[in-house]
Amino acid sequence: MRAVVWHGKRDVRVDEVPDPTIQEPTDAIIRVTSTGICGSDLHLYEVMGPFMTEGDILGHEPMGIVEDVGSAVTHIAPGDRVVIPFNISCGHCFMCTNGLQSQCETTQNHEHGTGAALFGYTKLYGQVPGGQAAYLRVPQAHYGPIKVPDGPPDDRFVYLSDVLPTAWQAVEYADVPRGGSLVVLGLGPIGDMCTRIARLAGVETVIGIDLVPDRLERARHNGVDVLDLSEGGDVAEAIRERTDGRGPDSVIDAVGMEAHGAPVAKLAHQLTSLLPDAIGEKLMETGGVDRLAAFQTAIELVRRGGTISLSGVYGGMADPLPMLQLFDKQVQLRMGQANVRRWVDDIMPLVVDEDDPLELESFATHRLPLDAAPDAYEHFQKKEEGMVKVLLQPGLT
Repeated sequence: MRAVVWHGKRDVRVDEVPDPTIQEPTDAIIRVTSTGICGSDLHLYEVMGPFMTEGDILGHEPMGIVEDVGSAVTHIAPGDRVVIPFNISCGHCFMCTNGLQSQCETTQNHEHGTGAALFGYTKLYGQVPGGQAAYLRVPQAHYGPIKVPDGPPDDRFVYLSDVLPTAWQAVEYADVPRGGSLVVLGLGPIGDMCTRIARLAGVETVIGIDLVPDRLERARHNGVDVLDLSEGGDVAEAIRERTDGRGPDSVIDAVGMEAHGAPVAKLAHQLTSLLPDAIGEKLMETGGVDRLAAFQTAIELVRRGGTISLSGVYGGMADPLPMLQLFDKQVQLRMGQANVRRWVDDIMPLVVDEDDPLELESFATHRLPLDAAPDAYEHFQKKEEGMVKVLLQPGLT
């Protein structure tokens, strides 16, 4: 089959690889019909190379048609249309039964001390072959796959794999009070979806911050008050002017480790990626430093006693944090990988609503054949060609 394969920093290719097969009674095989390129895939493209192995299959946002199931899989059958959550969870351990599927005790990676296994996402998370491929083996398929109806296009459902639950959890964790205000840092796919969910939930003041014109225009089109970082000026003061002089009740950081405005940490990322893998991996595990410009902006912006919700991915182990400021402002902080299955029942009514209130069918800016993946990664990383959300569709030619 054809699959998107990692070969090195900024080097992904579409290769012929062996077809997946059933290996465990709880496995399923799906034929992928749509699969997203996520902003966190760009971390693998750019800075997480020490944890990758040449030949790794990328991707963690797939959906498709069930081709085969193991003997222990009973809730789906060949021919069913399913979305595959990005985290692999068992559904019956302590963490899963407490709504923390991203911490599943069955699939945790004990070697690296990390949470539930993820599709297509480094040795840290199990090195499970990912979903940017013609076919995908799905472990723990007795629980994970989300069955969806026939009829509407894939665009309605594919974001249940990651974008929708990640944004939903970010807004839930932000805990905006009634009549309150929310700032979303970063208007990529997750930040954009956060603004849509927040407005639909009735948050009165939603402000999006970015510096990419296409992203700002998308948010503005959806009724979001936007602030363009490229215009310069005092961001904190501009936000306070829009939030009664205090700052917002809540801030969502939807940017993460590769934020603009952190040149020293950027250099550290670049140097680490040039080291031999064994050395770079150890350095990232013990001394990795994130580019914290977005998180530090969130701390500066949020009002005293407010909440910061982190949905952008961070990976450093030696990040300098302004603990005095966090403590003095009495900031509440919530974060973590999305617990996909926890939120599906809450989200599904909006997904199947014929009015499409979250405008999911127009959310993708690009729908491309699988073979276009190398160019798509390059343009997405450079924020070129209006590329905000890419769906790869193996059936396209």
